[in-house]
Amino acid sequence: MNKQSLAGRFIGEPIEAIFYQEQIKTKNPGCPDAIRWRSNDYVISKVINQWTDFSRKGNMRRNMREAHRTRAEEKGSWGVGRIYFKVQVRTGQIFEIYFDRAPQKASDREGNWFLFQEYPCTP
Repeated sequence: MNKQSLAGRFIGEPIEAIFYQEQIKTKNPGCPDAIRWRSNDYVISKVINQWTDFSRKGNMRRNMREAHRTRAEEKGSWGVGRIYFKVQVRTGQIFEIYFDRAPQKASDREGNWFLFQEYPCTP
């Protein structure tokens, strides 16, 4: 298998995360049980990998002292960062999804879910 075939296909679209149980930590959720993308539901059968990126970008990076920024990038701070999941769904498809903790507007302070990439299925 060549390196090109391992690359994901960029999607970059909003999705709806479906949880079978209510999430207590809305700004630090776990992996959803399913996702809804383009009116189709995909049940997640396996979490392949999970990671976070709490780094601060642009002006957000310059508005803290170094020691506080280092801690915030490890633990996260309100409205900053993403939580990523690489998952396999029941159809065999592999998706990379993420939760963006940044509020989009004052009336939407919860953050949003996105489908970042789709990877080729591996036999």
